[in-house]
Amino acid sequence: MSVFDFSASLPGDKKQDLSQFTGKVLLIVNTASKCGFTPQYEGLEALYRKYRDQGLEVLAFPCNQFGAQEPGDAEEISNFCSLNYDVSFPLMAKIDVNGDGADPLWEHLKQQQAGLMGSRAIKWNFTKFLVDRKGNVVARHGPQVKPEALEKDIERLLAA
Repeated sequence: MSVFDFSASLPGDKKQDLSQFTGKVLLIVNTASKCGFTPQYEGLEALYRKYRDQGLEVLAFPCNQFGAQEPGDAEEISNFCSLNYDVSFPLMAKIDVNGDGADPLWEHLKQQQAGLMGSRAIKWNFTKFLVDRKGNVVARHGPQVKPEALEKDIERLLAA
């Protein structure tokens, strides 16, 4: 099973089939607007703008599970990201990444790439997963890893 076998919820109760990204490199991130890591939106946008024409897609999944740092609705989240960080990559519907209501895509991501010391649970906002052009989850990075630190890995995946 690959990431491309899943769908993602969009704001407004719509679904997006991730198979539409087949052949692209994905950077999938759980995000929050009121987190100490929120300025990483700037780095995510910079990567997206630099590499989207070569096949990179950044998919942001707002999540309110960590310190209630994403309390807004879809419109508030979108406005915040647009006004503060000029975000142009897709913002998905707000989801849970852990627990009984965890999004199936995020369950898959966690099973494919464990976190620190083998932990499967997402520990905080701005956990990042890199997915190759075939839909394989190839890397997991914690919130403290800035988006720009992923540039070499992204270039390698885009060249493959």
